[in-house]
Amino acid sequence: MYQDVIIAGFGGQGVMLIGNVLAYAAMEQGLNVTYMPVYGVEMRGGTANCTVVISDEEIGSPIIYHPKTLIIMNQPSLEKFQPRLVEKGLLIVNSSIVDESLVDKEKYYALAIPVNKIADELGDIRMANMVALGVWVGATKAVELDMVMKSMEKHMSSLKKQVVENNKKALLEGYKIGSGE
Repeated sequence: MYQDVIIAGFGGQGVMLIGNVLAYAAMEQGLNVTYMPVYGVEMRGGTANCTVVISDEEIGSPIIYHPKTLIIMNQPSLEKFQPRLVEKGLLIVNSSIVDESLVDKEKYYALAIPVNKIADELGDIRMANMVALGVWVGATKAVELDMVMKSMEKHMSSLKKQVVENNKKALLEGYKIGSGE
């Protein structure tokens, strides 16, 4: 088993958080994993992305030039990373703020999901990242949903319990979309 993903968006959208949660979930599942964050020079509002590689074998490098999957949270990230995605790769796009007409649906398996809108309907737009992660987990099945939930509990423990529970709901909502439930 081998899966990789580049997660990209603006700083403050929780891109690094969901990369961390995913990496820890894969480790908890006994898989090999690499996590590599990349920050822009700005803090909030600047660009940010991270790469997560998950495998049941040793991983040679955390650097991916042509990812199998992408989670794209903003337009600049789509413009930067879409051309690098392997043909027929999974492309999850936040259609709440990304122009869907720029998504190459002929070349990629694209899921344009209004994650901001879904998160807002669940009570907090800041959970959009968890909706997107849930879509990815549901679509790829690279890690078990239960492991992602446990990882959230463990690595978001400094947050209020209600915040973690709400993020779990957002993750589950995304999972349903990604898995076609």
